[in-house]
Amino acid sequence: MAQALRNNLEIYDDVAAQWWSDDIRWVRTLRNMVPGRLGWFDRHIDWPGKDVLDLGCAGGFMAEALDDRGAHVTGIDPAQEAIAAARAHADAAGRAIRYDVGVGEALPYCDTSFDAVVCVDVLEHVQSLPGVIAEVSRVLRPGGLFLFDTINRNAVARFATITMAENMLRLLPKGTHDPALFIKPAELRTALLTAGFTTGKMTGLGPRGIDKRGDFTFGRLPGTMIIYMGTARKPDRKGA
Repeated sequence: MAQALRNNLEIYDDVAAQWWSDDIRWVRTLRNMVPGRLGWFDRHIDWPGKDVLDLGCAGGFMAEALDDRGAHVTGIDPAQEAIAAARAHADAAGRAIRYDVGVGEALPYCDTSFDAVVCVDVLEHVQSLPGVIAEVSRVLRPGGLFLFDTINRNAVARFATITMAENMLRLLPKGTHDPALFIKPAELRTALLTAGFTTGKMTGLGPRGIDKRGDFTFGRLPGTMIIYMGTARKPDRKGA
């Protein structure tokens, strides 16, 4: 039997037509992670009126949640069909969210365009982590905030995300992740510091309960062993 393709990003286009239908369990799981992420991100930023980039927005779950908080939202993702679904859903609701097709290593925006960049479920998929971080820094305004989550690289995280979530529980399609691309917190912190960011505390994200459909709900956890969230701030001025 052929081994499943790893880091398979085609899955987002494959389900684009059903992204907002609630018919697909793993897509519902991604949607259920948004409140847990925002529950922690909200502590670090006042969203109303902020220009925010949702980097790796897929079909728009986080982008719409940020729009609900009063941010001026732009979403970008390489999955063209997912972007089309996000745009159609936003347009149907009269949301003023801009959606673009593109990658984090080459953002199609001017320098200092955003007050914040949100990047969830993305960094463990990119081709160049330093390249993405450099682009995030470029498009952030001085004092701007980078809010992110990603997956730790260790045996426990591999077991939880590959063996359990993909292979056994089918919370994600097989091949979604390549564990070789997972990122240790110390590695990410070093990359951010090298790019000139100041880094904040990191914390965990994981299952906290089960909803009426039998799907996991998510929230903050004390450890960073599997999924972890963090923030980093661009200096207010050069050298600050």
